[in-house]
Amino acid sequence: MSSPYLFAIAVSIATLSVAAPARAAEEPAHTLVMRDGAIEIRDYAPQITASVEVDGSMARAGNSGFRPLANYIFGGNTARNGAGSDEIAMTTPVTQTRSQEIAMTSPVTQSMQGEGAWRVAFIMPEQWGMDTLPIPDDPRVQISEIPARRMAVIRFSGGASDARFETKFEELVAYLDAEGYAQTGDPVYARYDPPWIPTPFRRNEVMVEIAPS
Repeated sequence: MSSPYLFAIAVSIATLSVAAPARAAEEPAHTLVMRDGAIEIRDYAPQITASVEVDGSMARAGNSGFRPLANYIFGGNTARNGAGSDEIAMTTPVTQTRSQEIAMTSPVTQSMQGEGAWRVAFIMPEQWGMDTLPIPDDPRVQISEIPARRMAVIRFSGGASDARFETKFEELVAYLDAEGYAQTGDPVYARYDPPWIPTPFRRNEVMVEIAPS
């Protein structure tokens, strides 16, 4: 794309326990509106994220951002009642957003020139609210709300790469244009399987926000 756009990657970490099922993690609540082959339209409920801003390459930023967020959900926090800490279940996906400016409650659009900051975020399980989530011990971890939204999604399997992301994004946009959907958000690249899942069986998605019809 020639115009500035958001480049995001969603990484699924199903569990940190080898004995647990690979897809045991909770996914964000959503309603399937339409399916046409590999393409779906989904309505997502409001979400709460814990996020951190980091610099560097995509891979390095993802690793750097994962650590403080994992520490937060596994006890690096203070319960709202001040009595110890809480553990928060792992969910999928974990999002990583590239931007030249620090993202606030929504990502910041940028061009592909140069490397900027990355916003890495965990989506909180739906049973937690802004007034019940524990307070992060690490001041870099920020808690934010994302409003309900409609997402167009194209699903594919196999390995992940920037080139495949762009190809699938272009395919999704062509479909949306042909069907009369209005794109209102920037592309998100989603992976739903941990690294130990064999490559041919890995679930990948490209997602983009669209206007409600």
